[in-house]
Amino acid sequence: MERRIAHLDMDAFYASVELLRYPQLKGLAVVIGGGRRRKSPPRVEEEFARLRDYVGRGVATTATYEARALGVHSAMGLMKAAALAPEAILLPADFDAYRAYSRRFKAAVAEIAPRIEDRGIDEIYIDLTEVPGETVPLAQRIKDNVRSATGLSCSIGITHNKLLAKIASELQKPDGLTVVTHEDLANRIWPLPARKINGVGPRANARLEALDIRTIGDLAQAPPEKLIEHFGERYGRWLCEAAHGRDERPVITEQEPKSVSRETTFERDLHPRRDRDALSRILLVLCQSLSADLQRKGYAGRTIGVKLRYDDFRTVTRDHTLEDATDDPQAIRNAARTCLKRVVLDRKLRLLGVRAGSLVRAGQQEQARTPHRRSEEESEAGQSLRLFD
Repeated sequence: MERRIAHLDMDAFYASVELLRYPQLKGLAVVIGGGRRRKSPPRVEEEFARLRDYVGRGVATTATYEARALGVHSAMGLMKAAALAPEAILLPADFDAYRAYSRRFKAAVAEIAPRIEDRGIDEIYIDLTEVPGETVPLAQRIKDNVRSATGLSCSIGITHNKLLAKIASELQKPDGLTVVTHEDLANRIWPLPARKINGVGPRANARLEALDIRTIGDLAQAPPEKLIEHFGERYGRWLCEAAHGRDERPVITEQEPKSVSRETTFERDLHPRRDRDALSRILLVLCQSLSADLQRKGYAGRTIGVKLRYDDFRTVTRDHTLEDATDDPQAIRNAARTCLKRVVLDRKLRLLGVRAGSLVRAGQQEQARTPHRRSEEESEAGQSLRLFD
């Protein structure tokens, strides 16, 4: 039996959830991002914040299709977005609401097709191979069930593997339903830009364009040895396989997390000396929140790491490996402070994060004991400012 794999992607998910809350904004350019939600929500369009009035360094989380048509996209700085769409409505993000709707749409899909691989808050893969029904009516049932449960639309791509299903789900957005067969590869997939392959990022795409490889078809026609020469054995062969639509990865219904993290971007840049008390409080809250996340998920971490972003956007990370995995907030904080002693803290910070990696199931800490190895960076501890005590 040939596999039948679907990729379901919610349409402009965060923005669509907001339009359920504010239906008067439907059809308008709306951008999600920026500051905090107002206690009393606006009632008429004129009361909403406009992108032209935004001042700060926030980024767009997402945007409606009307805003995207003006050039706004996710991860774009809001000041730049304001230059492109000054009259767009600006709404703050509400992640609690988005997570609630995420759970709803996934439960709605599971009622029809339970073999689901969770790929994030707004997308999943679905193995439909053994689900009864013809492909198009079955996909439409899933879409209808999602809309009934959430009031939101989604786009589905269905084909024989995950790689092509991901591409297919983008072909008819929003509210799309696309089926791609083996015979469709040449006329529907090969004309697309090579960057449409999930796994071809901006840097790889730029290198492909330097080789005059711009479409997936160009990539399929490139000699494998040429790709291996320029991209290495593993990635070069994968590029060749991907261009020919070959992908044998299974839909993974249960997946162990690799790490759990918490981070925050400050409302203003904080100086390691002058804002030491504030940074200490922030570190404490992050470690407590990370501990709560680990305990709720049933994990403990052997490697504790910190992430800092300076005011010039340079980012550094440091890790510390414990003898025993932990979910204790004080142990996490102590390890994070050990990491911070190995960072040069000579300028203002705009972000601080804490991460737990090398996860084990709670109760298995003893089996996961790892001898501590002193890193070279630890020997430089005396050269850095000791903070967050």
